[in-house]
Amino acid sequence: MEYTLEKLEVYQQAEIFSDIIWNLVNTWDSFRKDTIGKQIVRSADSISVNIAEGYGRFYYKESKQFYFYARGSLLETNAWLSKCKRRGIIELTKAEELIATTEKLLLKLNAFIKFISKSKIHNTPPSKP
Repeated sequence: MEYTLEKLEVYQQAEIFSDIIWNLVNTWDSFRKDTIGKQIVRSADSISVNIAEGYGRFYYKESKQFYFYARGSLLETNAWLSKCKRRGIIELTKAEELIATTEKLLLKLNAFIKFISKSKIHNTPPSKP
C-alpha cells in the first residue's frame, strides 16, 4: 500500500473542514470578514497546511513540530468558533456542529502524533551509503 499525504484521513478531514469554514465566512458582511473572518480562515487553513508540511519533513522531530503547529491552529479555530457562537455570528446549531468537528479532528490529530511518535521509520536517522 502506498502511503501519501492525500490518503491520510486526518489531512483529508482538515481540508474538508477548512473549505467549510471558507464557504461560511464567504457569506459574511465585510466587517465580520475583515475582523474575525480572515483570522478564522487562516487558522482553519493552517491545520491541513501544517500537516502537509510536517508530512514532507524527513526527520520525526521536525515532522512532529509541524503536527503540533497544526494542533495549535486547530485549537485557535475552535476558540474563534466559540467567539462566533457567543457573538451570534454563526447560528447556534451550526457553531456547535463546527466545534464538535474541531474536537473530533483534535482526537484524530493526537492519535496521528502518537502513532508517528512510536514509528521506528521516523525515529531512525538515514543510513550512510
